[in-house]
This record gives sequence, C-alpha cells and structure tokens, in this order.
Amino acid sequence: MISEPAPALDRQPDLVIHARYLAQVESANLLEHHSVVISNGRITDILPSTLARAHYTPLESVELDEHLLIPGLINLHTHAAMTLMRGLADDLPLMVWLKEHIWPLEAAIVSKSFVHDGTLLACAEMLKGGITTFADMYFFPDAVAEAAVTAGMRAALGIIVLEFPSNYASDASDYLHKGLATLDQWLDHPLISFCLAPHAPYSVSDASLERIQTLAAQLELPIHTHIHETSEEIRQHLEEFGCRPLHRFARLGILGGQFIGAHAVHLLEEELELLARHNGSIAHCPASNLKLGSGIAPVGAMLAQGINVGLGTDGAASNNRLDILAEMRLASLLAKGVGGNAEALSAWQALYMATMGGAIALGKEGEIGSITVGKRADLSAVQLSSLSLSPCYHPVSHLVHCAGRENVSHVWIDGKCCVADKVLTSLNVTELKNSVRLWQNRTVSCLRSGIGIKQN
Repeated sequence: MISEPAPALDRQPDLVIHARYLAQVESANLLEHHSVVISNGRITDILPSTLARAHYTPLESVELDEHLLIPGLINLHTHAAMTLMRGLADDLPLMVWLKEHIWPLEAAIVSKSFVHDGTLLACAEMLKGGITTFADMYFFPDAVAEAAVTAGMRAALGIIVLEFPSNYASDASDYLHKGLATLDQWLDHPLISFCLAPHAPYSVSDASLERIQTLAAQLELPIHTHIHETSEEIRQHLEEFGCRPLHRFARLGILGGQFIGAHAVHLLEEELELLARHNGSIAHCPASNLKLGSGIAPVGAMLAQGINVGLGTDGAASNNRLDILAEMRLASLLAKGVGGNAEALSAWQALYMATMGGAIALGKEGEIGSITVGKRADLSAVQLSSLSLSPCYHPVSHLVHCAGRENVSHVWIDGKCCVADKVLTSLNVTELKNSVRLWQNRTVSCLRSGIGIKQN
C-alpha cells in the first residue's frame, strides 16, 4: 500500500526505516526503495524512500540499503522453557521421549524460575532469528509472560490443561484455575494474549474438553492443542474412544471456535474437509515431526482445502532450534518433494505461513502479520549482501532458500528495537549465559542421580 504523505502534524514520526526491499506479505508484492513510517508503535505510512525523505523528519531513521524488510516472524507452536532441555534424549520416538525421559525430568526440575529463565533463553534465540511473536504451551504461564515482556516479545500464552499432576498444578481444574488467574493478571498487557491449551487428545478427558470449549466461547479465545501427531496416537485413540482424535474433538465442539492444531501429520481427506469446514488452523512443525519420526504433514492438501497454515518450531527439546527461517525452507522443500511438484509451496507462500498464517490462527491478523498501515510495527530486517547470498535476483526466494537467521540484522516490536546490527538490545546476554550454566548443572545433577534421562 502506497499512501499520500501524512499531514504536517504527523511529519515528525518516531521512526522511519528506509529499505532496499520490502515484502508486505498480504499481497505477493515486493516493493523496492520504500520506507516504513512508525509512530506510537504503529505503521503510519509506507511510501517511496525519496518521498519519505522529503516529507518526514523522524526522531530516528534507519538505513537498510542492503536488506529485505519483512513482517516479524510468528512461531505458532513452541514450548519455550524447554530450551533448557535442548539436546537431551535425542533420536527417540515421541511417546518414548515424553514418557520415559522428558516427563520424569520435568517432575524433578521444572519450577517457576526454570520456566522464566528457559523462556528468556528462548526469547533471545527467537529474536535473533527475526521472530517477534510466539504461541507457547507450558507450565507456569505467568513466568512465560514475565520473560516475554522483559525481552520485549509478543506472546500468546497457552493455558495448559492436563489430567495428571505436575509441579505446576494437581489436576485439570487446578490447571484451569491457575491459568485463568494468569489471564486476569496479564489481560491488558499489549504484548500478551492467551489461548486455551488442552495438551493433547490422549492427556485430556471429555469433561475437561467440554469445559474448555465453553470457556473458549465465553472468553473468545483460540484453542491450541497437539493433534494427530503420530500414527500410534491415533491407534490408541481408536482403541480407547472408538474414533480418531479429530472426530472426538468435533463431537465435543472443540473445532467450533478458533482452533489451532499443532502438527496434524496424519489426516484423512475427510478430516481435511472437517478442518476446512470449521475454519481451523494448523501449526506446521516440519523439523520436529521429522526428528521424532512422526511423519510429514500433508501441507499441500491443507492449502488446497483452504485451511490456514502457520509455522511452528515445537520446543527446542524436540527440534533443537527455534528457527522459523529454517522451518520455512524445510516446509517448502518437503511440500515439493512429497507432492512431486516443484511449484508447490512457493517462497511467497512459505513467508505468508510464517507471518500472516500465524497471525490469522491467533486472531491477530488485524494487528500483526504484514507490513500494513495501521498495524503494529513488528518488523525484521534480513541483510542480503553477504557472499553466501550473492548474487541476489529474487529477495523473497533468497529469504526462504538461501538466508539463515545469522543474516537477520534488526528486529522491531511495537516500533521498539530489540535487535540492532545483530546485537540483542533488550536482554543481558552475560546474565543469561550465567543462568543457563546454573540450570545445566542442576540438570546434570538430576541425570547423575538417575532421574529422567539417562546419560549416554
């Protein structure tokens, strides 16, 4: 969108970013030599840089003459605090990984301070990779909120629900009670939003799901859950409930509102139609699905049905990276390879999934997900001048197929700079490293005592 210059009263904005390339995303339209004008955390104008220089005298200006400016990336599914478990129990299938390794260790070590410090570590990694928003699902969501706000990141907190006890809550009612108290505490914060997050079909009862559906309708919150992640999950569900998980969710009304299904690897044609009919969204996590041996989600078929798809990393304990740029490339390559179609999931589609797809899933498409006048100024800049990215003919294709998070130079959230020239500005890296070392020592102590994961 190119607008006329703003009236005289608006000619001294907070910030103007002059970019070599600008990908607005809502339309597959690449602008060259354009500028984004920002005031009070929102985008107020987008216009050619020559006009911007003539009509605006900003408090601050940034020159990005070798860069592609994109909307801030959205990580639609993660467990941020589990970054402190990165690399533990690798090369195992999902249920073995969870039941025999991760859950025992969590019982021994997870606390509010663990979640706070682990989330800070995750935020640092995500910010450096151009991620400005993440949808989380973990214990102690109040600690996640505190860490996200410290980092200056936007977070959609999952009010997690399980039937079994943890260090956070005793049963499903207790999880909901504590999660709703966190919602009351943080509801008005501009960076924090919420989802109801029943963990998975195999860990939440019908009674709890019915209560969650009622609360989601009353509070107008999305429901964010794992769904159809493995074939074994579906087999066990058929034995216990006599139907596949998605059909049970439909029967209980879980699909009736704003539904976000993480993974969705194993879907029948009728289930794709069911999701499309209910306007459900999918958080596609290709790296985690591959690493856990879960399979490859049918993204091409989802898109053909008109299903909204965003991208997630899952937790660093099952992916090892919180890197949406890497997920974009992997998603595109897998769709091409599985479908036998080199035109499947283009670079523009991958970028849309990583931005607008996530925003739509969270109900935030009016605020974030594209570079549009009136939206929040959540932006990431990728420098395209390195030898490994040269020559550059098609910047968006380069973003998906050549660039890495090491090429992210700047990140803004609500117009505030969180990464400048590849340096974190909102977090103290030395303090963060010291905190991580302490948690690593505590984790190693647990392992040596025989708790949770066995050392190789």
